[in-house]
Amino acid sequence: MAKIAFLLLAHKDPRGVIAQAQRLTATGDFVAIHFDRRARPEDFAAIRGALGDNPNVAFAARRHRCGWGQWSLVAATLAALRAALTGFPAATHFYMLSGDCMPIKPAEYVHAWLDREDADFIESFDFFTSGWIKTGFREERLIYRHPFNERTNKRLFYLFYEVQRRLGLTRPLPQGLRMMIGSQWWCLRRATVEKILALCAERPDIPRFFRTTWIPDETFFQSLVNHLVPREEIRRRTLTFLMFTDYGMPVVFHDDHHDLLLGQDYLFARKISPEAEDLRARLGALWTETGRSLPISGEGPALYRFLTRRGREGRRFAPRFWERADNLRRSHRLLIVVCKQWHIAKRLAAAIRAETRLPAVDYLFNELDAHLPDLGGIETSLPKRERHRRALIRLLFERFGRKRLVICLDPHAYGVVTDLAADRVETRLLLIETPFDDAYLRGHIVRAGLAAADAPREVMDGLIAAARTELELEVERLRDLDLAHFHTIGRDAGAAENAAALAAFLDIAPKAAQNVLDAAPALFAD
Repeated sequence: MAKIAFLLLAHKDPRGVIAQAQRLTATGDFVAIHFDRRARPEDFAAIRGALGDNPNVAFAARRHRCGWGQWSLVAATLAALRAALTGFPAATHFYMLSGDCMPIKPAEYVHAWLDREDADFIESFDFFTSGWIKTGFREERLIYRHPFNERTNKRLFYLFYEVQRRLGLTRPLPQGLRMMIGSQWWCLRRATVEKILALCAERPDIPRFFRTTWIPDETFFQSLVNHLVPREEIRRRTLTFLMFTDYGMPVVFHDDHHDLLLGQDYLFARKISPEAEDLRARLGALWTETGRSLPISGEGPALYRFLTRRGREGRRFAPRFWERADNLRRSHRLLIVVCKQWHIAKRLAAAIRAETRLPAVDYLFNELDAHLPDLGGIETSLPKRERHRRALIRLLFERFGRKRLVICLDPHAYGVVTDLAADRVETRLLLIETPFDDAYLRGHIVRAGLAAADAPREVMDGLIAAARTELELEVERLRDLDLAHFHTIGRDAGAAENAAALAAFLDIAPKAAQNVLDAAPALFAD
């Protein structure tokens, strides 16, 4: 009979981890735990104290500081695998779990399933042709090196990527390895796991390559299993039921999802809400049940798509306030002023408000006080504005009652520009070109927290060079968008040239544009 070693990766909720391990080992299975080194020491101590005497529980010999999208998640999985292989010689299968997973079938059912199928269960699709990646980086994940984390060090992540891209610093894929991609939630046989670890020892170039790929937990095991295991012994699916919203976020299950979860053709499910206490209790009790018949319907994904899509169309639920068709038409025009020196853009926005009566707001995604009207609460929080970018723009159009709207953005907000430009509205961009002298860059470095004002000169000089390159790349990325309406004004351009560019941007007469510039005579002053 199948004996499962569950690889439990967790970073919080020590009580839940303890309960999970006790439940899974009560039926004779095993658990190898990797608890994130970033977590509180007292939480890990509580887990060790509660489970240290359980012979069916092992702990990873090395704990890693895990970060989403980084190699550390793969390293943590490998550490748990090695602990399970060494500690549980009777284990026939190795099943990846997180602290948010719960069983949706009894252990009796799970063991019988694995006994019937002599195969590895892992999503494993061709990286380049499958279309598994819906948005964001694709081949860039692999052919460039990513030593920085996009979530915690966004600037360095994109700066390092841009430098490699512009210099053509691509790298080859590991020789003989077909790159595959899929979910990180898999169940592998013991022989497969042993082959993976042996290959890593024989081919150190493979783990070295994946150390600097982006989101390697979706490619490392998927590629190696495909390389090592005959095709007919791979079931290219996960045994863990999970769904994603149309925003790319995992669907969270609550108490009222109990019957739906039990009807799915899967063994476990994630993510179970921490607040779903009744669901967790019922699924926990399910694991030890015997003789239970569970009819499988498998309608979960289709039902979820049906409900959410009808809700978005306003057929089942009320339409979302930012999706009402009369809020934004193709005839609307979004005018984006981009400038690194915020005081210059805000001077221009004030002059536009005064001379043209066009609605113009300041850095609405960076500053609370951005000349926003009352919008029913969304204007009171920067995170809320950022989460609902398009909603905010639609509400501004509606609130001002105009077809043209001026907003100010920092050049760093490349993602915001591309997001808004992808909407139906006509998007125009005005870049205010300003020179980046050493004094400005020194202040920028201090404001960004990269160095103290009294940092040694040689340190500051190196940072100034890097900052200048970064700011120039920000502007070039906007130019590379190749927008149909891209205009520039600057301190070094002539008055007539600036007026003509502003007139084209705002779609006003040249004389009116000159009046705007005259209303801000010190527009480019520091």
